[in-house]
Amino acid sequence: MEEPLCCCEYVDRRGQRNHLAACCCDCEDLDEGCERWLTCKSLSPGTLERIADTVADRVRVPWFAGAVKVNVSLVPPLVLLPVFLHVAALHFLLGLVILTSLPVLVLWYYYLTHRRKERTLFFLSLGLFSLGYMYYVFLQEVVPRGHVGFSQVVALTCGLILMLAALSRAKKDPGYLPIPASNEKSSHQGLPNKSVRGSSNGLRGVTMSGTASGRAVNGEAKGYSRMSAGEPEGVKKDWCAKCQLVRPARAGHCRLCGRCVRRLDHHCVWINSCVGEQNHQAFILALSFFMLTSVYGITLTLHTICRGRTPFVALFYCPGAYSDYSSALSFTCVWYCAIVTAGMGYILLIQLLNISYNVTEREARLALRDNTGRRLLGGLVIDTGQYNRGFLCNWGHFLSLGSSPPQRSAEDIV
Repeated sequence: MEEPLCCCEYVDRRGQRNHLAACCCDCEDLDEGCERWLTCKSLSPGTLERIADTVADRVRVPWFAGAVKVNVSLVPPLVLLPVFLHVAALHFLLGLVILTSLPVLVLWYYYLTHRRKERTLFFLSLGLFSLGYMYYVFLQEVVPRGHVGFSQVVALTCGLILMLAALSRAKKDPGYLPIPASNEKSSHQGLPNKSVRGSSNGLRGVTMSGTASGRAVNGEAKGYSRMSAGEPEGVKKDWCAKCQLVRPARAGHCRLCGRCVRRLDHHCVWINSCVGEQNHQAFILALSFFMLTSVYGITLTLHTICRGRTPFVALFYCPGAYSDYSSALSFTCVWYCAIVTAGMGYILLIQLLNISYNVTEREARLALRDNTGRRLLGGLVIDTGQYNRGFLCNWGHFLSLGSSPPQRSAEDIV
């Protein structure tokens, strides 16, 4: 019988017992990479990927029953965000460079993970830590100046709590279609031994049997065939070769989650989950609460550090912002919040327009691919015309999502 693991021991991805003290030992790929870098030679294919997998496996913290693995994507926001904001508060030009570079870096990382079809906790941790850190700066630097009343702090706190509650609801089941028992059993038998990159919830790399093939668009599974024989007239259903089930109308397969979702809108990296029939309302509610809370917090902060100016004018012209470090840090955080709020506001605008035309993000992308949709409002919305029943009816349909009785199990349909 094996001895239990001590707090600093763990079983690595190769199944071998290891110790935290040896985290820098026995890494041939890293040694080879350093040697090639020093000799100005190119790395062999897959070296960087193997180094990243090794580092991700060895980043652990001591725990009672053995060292616990830490998701590497959680670390950069926790460490770099405060450092960048404090450095940006040192001088106006530093703030300009850093606040311009941050959105570029975030977008670059998004396209990198999107191209690799990986799930990551980076964006969720960045969003949550940004909220917490902005609230901390507000309480530490803005409130003590005496220009923010108790009721205003309570209102801001309530908005933050409501936003987190809506976000928690949006993180729950988006409307996953049940996997047939036979397929679930075979999927367990067919799982590869190779570790899956990204978060532990991803099913990337799992391949199911299926003969039909197709293109993947916004999470659409490769390999599904349309089945229309024997279906009720006017009801469109798809056969998903990945999940081995018949999808109801407007459902789609998410290649990041590895599941089919009812009325799939898109996979949102900011909540690390899909947005579907069951959580779309909570997603819109979380975005709305975020916008209101963020704008209110920005307004209170600008009224405090830039007295006598309207928030919009103070955002671009605040002579005393860099008179002391506290004001400079608050002003830098205001601009950071403004940039994030602008991005989230654009997402909310697109969502509200899509709801008004009763079209999902997935359907809009498919319509663009097949040239079956109309660009409206300068291309902000794609009207497929398939489910559009007018503004009021469309919103009534959206507000009733999740209230209809559950559909028949996929096992009964197949």
